[in-house]
Amino acid sequence: MTLDRLSAHRVLEEAVTQAHTLGRPVCVAVTDERGALLAFTRMDGAPVRSVKLSEAKAYSAARLCVSTAAFHERLTRDDMPVSYFADPMLTGMPGGAVIRGQGGAAIGGIGISGLAPAEDQQLAETAAAAHQMRQDR
Repeated sequence: MTLDRLSAHRVLEEAVTQAHTLGRPVCVAVTDERGALLAFTRMDGAPVRSVKLSEAKAYSAARLCVSTAAFHERLTRDDMPVSYFADPMLTGMPGGAVIRGQGGAAIGGIGISGLAPAEDQQLAETAAAAHQMRQDR
């Protein structure tokens, strides 16, 4: 199973809806399992710096099949710079989550930027979980 354009936009809209409830603008990027961008939005008022950050978070989650928070923990625990992975697009900044399809297979990534890192992470995980719940029905 792969993440198609329509599903990517549903994940994006779930994140935007959640951000609206917080009353704070974010950038949201959704990628396929290889990290290629499928959907993106910058809510009105979201910081411009959050554009590339959200894309890097989604890419990292998809490529590594772990959240960027988990990746950050590994980098910190092992005292390892992200440059050791030889991929300049990777980031350990929290706010990226793996999007999973039926059976839990990784099919993409979502990256959120514009809030505090822990809030970005929670929003990404909520949107990704909403997608998986729809798939498991």
